[in-house]
Amino acid sequence: MRNTFASTLTKLARTDQRIVLLSGDIGNKLFDSFKEQCPGRFFNCGVAEANMTSMAAGMALCGLRPVTYTIASFVTVRCLEQIRIDVCYHNLPVIIVGVGAGLSYAELGATHHSCEDIAMMRVLPNMTVVCPGDAVEVRLGLAAAFKHGGPVYIRLGKKNEPIIHGDEPDFQIGKGIIIREGGEEVCFLSTGNVLPVVMEAANILATQGIDAQVVSMHTVKPLDECLLETVFSQFKSVATVEEHSLIGGLGGSVAEWLCNQGSRRAVLLRFGTKDEFIHGAGKQKAARQGVGIDAEFISGEIRRTRKGSAN
Repeated sequence: MRNTFASTLTKLARTDQRIVLLSGDIGNKLFDSFKEQCPGRFFNCGVAEANMTSMAAGMALCGLRPVTYTIASFVTVRCLEQIRIDVCYHNLPVIIVGVGAGLSYAELGATHHSCEDIAMMRVLPNMTVVCPGDAVEVRLGLAAAFKHGGPVYIRLGKKNEPIIHGDEPDFQIGKGIIIREGGEEVCFLSTGNVLPVVMEAANILATQGIDAQVVSMHTVKPLDECLLETVFSQFKSVATVEEHSLIGGLGGSVAEWLCNQGSRRAVLLRFGTKDEFIHGAGKQKAARQGVGIDAEFISGEIRRTRKGSAN
């Protein structure tokens, strides 16, 4: 995801002289090509993320198209006031990119976990929240963000996530993408870098006779309400999966929408991190297993729910 972001940004910046990149003291080698091909438009703002955000807002007011980039927990939590007042209040075209979202930095402990960022960003007026599921969605999502024209938060992984899309999808902000068609039992709504996990869970279920549909809900705000109406009418269970807190993320967004819809056929299941800090450090895979967002746990819960509804 990181490499695709860097290469796509460089390509876009070559044709748009307004694009500037601000970094919170990371990605210096990653952006060597950008610095070479777009001289004078890369700014290392140091470990001063709030200042970086205000700089980006000022640049946007001057007609530039700034992109801020650093670790997801730092570019959101540390800068929430500046994002709210300097960027969103003025509805400025600033693209905020958080890398290493969720538990990508599991080895570095809770300070680097980013399991609250979607909740923080989506509550801000004028903010759009995009969580690509693979490198293809990163490339298409970044281009769409520049066309959008308002504040956009893009949430990236960092662990060489596999490419899921075989063909280039029709990527539109606010419109989910059906990755895998399914029967009427369960539909997965996945957002962000857990898309490969969800695909693995669907494959496990397929071996057990459960044909699950998989949707990449790459945009958490605005939600694809038309798609939600369809899946909650068509399927028996709808499961949201995210590497984010169960509070305020995709699952919370869908639950808020659902409570205003009256009765629906489907039961909502939510998979995400609990309302607690994860102590200790280790691999991302182990962290996911610990909080129950791995393929085995997810598929097992779907089976148990299916059996329970049959009784």
